[in-house]
Amino acid sequence: MTEWTRFTGTQAASTTNGSPSIHLPPPPPWRRFDRQQRGKSMRPPPHAIEMVNIALYLRRPLLITGKPGTGKSSLAYAVALELGLGDLLRWPINTRSTLQEGLYRYDALGRLRDSQAHPPQLDTAQAIAHDIAKYIRLGPLGTAFVPNQQPRVLLIDEIDKSDIDLPNDLLNVFEEGDFTIPELAPQRLSLHADRSEVISVAVTSLDEKPVLITNGQVQCQEFPIVIMTSNGERDFPPAFLRRCLRLHLDPPDSTELAEIVRAHVGDDVFTAFEQRLVEEINLFVQQREEKKDDMATDQLLNIVYLLTQDIKLTPAAKQSVLQKLNAGT
Repeated sequence: MTEWTRFTGTQAASTTNGSPSIHLPPPPPWRRFDRQQRGKSMRPPPHAIEMVNIALYLRRPLLITGKPGTGKSSLAYAVALELGLGDLLRWPINTRSTLQEGLYRYDALGRLRDSQAHPPQLDTAQAIAHDIAKYIRLGPLGTAFVPNQQPRVLLIDEIDKSDIDLPNDLLNVFEEGDFTIPELAPQRLSLHADRSEVISVAVTSLDEKPVLITNGQVQCQEFPIVIMTSNGERDFPPAFLRRCLRLHLDPPDSTELAEIVRAHVGDDVFTAFEQRLVEEINLFVQQREEKKDDMATDQLLNIVYLLTQDIKLTPAAKQSVLQKLNAGT
């Protein structure tokens, strides 16, 4: 067994040869920020699996609604992992998010600053485009539309927090499957640019890879798998909803929670602590129904983690810790 108390409040630093002698406990698996682990531990209900497959076949954006902690974002990670479609592209939305932010960023001030320190030789439209391209970085939405043999999975997280115009702004990109970077268009590079001239330069994608752009145009080869999440904080325009497939995730029941817990802690640990874990799962579901609030699954996982640790803790102290965690739920 390991000691439970790592912080004592005595302000006395414990060191050995100048290094801390106290080893902090490892974090829970879900606090290691491992994207693959997040996908592996997701256990979607049958109706969610069905809707994901419909979205895969139709290549329509999937809008997932539900309370916080129901696994909306984790479902996107699971899709990317199981289908082997590379790292998930995540675009977290806030009230200041714009379409261009999702597509690309152009650091005009950085280019101006660098050009003043080291003036480049820009005598052709191609040279100007090459110089501009060094200051352009594709966003998650833009990277999802880069031509690929396999589609990427794009998570637009908490779109209900967006400005009122963003959902409608997304419609054209979703329908056309392309977008333009005006700064790289020939007619913007030079007043005397030949409109038939082909200008190809490399910009940087969100995952730090060079992407060849011709005449400022990005056209997807395979339409990305777009998953959007919403906590239900606002309504969406009818035109936007018509173009989306919709899935609602309810909070998992006790059976589903047991499978989620098993996926996080592993079969051996779950079997060893099964009786106590089942008791905590049932208590969690009971409290959630009585309080009728947004209790998230990770609140249960916090309790599970402490219950399954081999730590020196008296029964009374352990009960006190669990009561505090339950009070948080």
